[in-house]
Amino acid sequence: MKKITRSNLLLALSYSIVLIGGMYLGVKFIKDQGYGVQKIPQLAVNNSDKLNEILHIINKNYVDDINTDSLQNLPIDSVLHQLDPHSVYLPPTDAQDMTDNLEGNFEGVGIEYYMLNDTMMVTGVVKDGPAFQAGIKLGDKIISIDTTTVSGRNLPKDQLTGRFRGKAGSGVSVLLQHNGTPIQSRIMVTRGKVNVSSIDASYMINPETGYVRISKFGANTDSDFATIAANLKAKGMKKLILDLRDNGGGYFTAATELADQFLPENRLIVFTQGKHEPRTDYFSSGNGSFQQGKLAILINENTASASEIVAGAIQDLGRGIIVGRRSFGKGLVQEQFSFGDGSALNLTIARYYTPSGRSIQKSYKKGYDAYKHELDERMMDGELTGDRTSFQDSIEKTEGVNILPRKKFKPNGGIQPDVFVKLDTVGYNKFYASLVSKKILSDFVFNVLSSRYSGVFVEQNINNFNISDNDFKDFIGFIQRKNVPIDRFQLYNSKTIILNDLKALLCRYYLGDVGYYRAANQTDNAVKQALVNIQ
Repeated sequence: MKKITRSNLLLALSYSIVLIGGMYLGVKFIKDQGYGVQKIPQLAVNNSDKLNEILHIINKNYVDDINTDSLQNLPIDSVLHQLDPHSVYLPPTDAQDMTDNLEGNFEGVGIEYYMLNDTMMVTGVVKDGPAFQAGIKLGDKIISIDTTTVSGRNLPKDQLTGRFRGKAGSGVSVLLQHNGTPIQSRIMVTRGKVNVSSIDASYMINPETGYVRISKFGANTDSDFATIAANLKAKGMKKLILDLRDNGGGYFTAATELADQFLPENRLIVFTQGKHEPRTDYFSSGNGSFQQGKLAILINENTASASEIVAGAIQDLGRGIIVGRRSFGKGLVQEQFSFGDGSALNLTIARYYTPSGRSIQKSYKKGYDAYKHELDERMMDGELTGDRTSFQDSIEKTEGVNILPRKKFKPNGGIQPDVFVKLDTVGYNKFYASLVSKKILSDFVFNVLSSRYSGVFVEQNINNFNISDNDFKDFIGFIQRKNVPIDRFQLYNSKTIILNDLKALLCRYYLGDVGYYRAANQTDNAVKQALVNIQ
């Protein structure tokens, strides 16, 4: 086995363990549909027919000139890799999952679960969803689903995923044990449409400043944001921190509609252009819900596509400041072409440009594999950790925050932040990574802390309580009982991170995603910088 260098270790840790519960880091290839879906009426009967249909679609729609004759004898995936890194073929299951994810709804019962000690434990219930209405509660243990026993069997993930999904109106029989009681009971849950917001969390971070985190740009992002903005303004919001970190994109129109929420009338938000797509300009309507008030947008290296449209427009038009690290650099627009068998082709048909004419797309001339590992290079050369001396804020701190005029940015792809916040790798070591990969922190929260701290206590004291040293001692004992070898030096080096993560996971258990971010943001350097720079 090759020796792991410190830089490689930090690289691996940085993308897998910065935020455990609601956020994950890593190279995420973006699922951005640009203009809707076209149905291909004929069902391709075999791969050869489907390849011919795909080559025909490429000839008619691809963003650039391409010689499809040279692609005739390649497998479908290889054909698309010859184009760009974001044109992709989706098998039927993946295509449907993407649609459900971005449409913000699916048919099922509306629960989240966690396998704790081989037992399926309910860790989230969608309010007013089918499971909620049937009486399933947080902490309940699910013994069986229909005739299949799911607890105590060490079933692989693929045998659990999707068991609650099904056609609306159909029933699913659930044998469960309510939290705190030994009695098991069987209930029937009628599946229905489950609506899931693309906005993870929103709350007032101080009396004048709201915080909104958006994880993806789905069909309802614009209307969800307008509702949330109205609620926050009623609570006194005059400033806003919009968190787009790790937001990999989504619907193109959802991005333009969200940007519209912040801009006065008739401002150019973005324009698109491709070989078969004439230039199309997208302007603001002047009907946005937060046109006044200071605005900071948080981005990082996994902020991509639709998120970059919003950040680029706000930056170019001087509407707010961008805080964090250079974004991913995905400036290609896909259109989805659906086949009769349920599979789909996401094909790049245009490039998008910010109001000043910047193309956000980073280079992919070195090929698919090099593009896939471009974020690794940023870590290795010190861009993410601030070890490169060339990285400075685009706004000089000695001059304060003056968002006009804008400096010109080097065309290396992505959105450069106005205020750079380095990726903090202190305490992220190999032992901590092993705790995360083995789910030790989550297990400790569900096994121990959830019975030690009540939901009422967590909600009332979220801003001022911390996981205690006695809890940490018990955590060490918990690790030992799990037969995980302990590296004492690395354990105590990671103590602060572990305690912060345990609190955030506990808050998520009781209060959902908003609880997680309320806890995590208390020690988040990017949030702190945003608060300082929008005063």
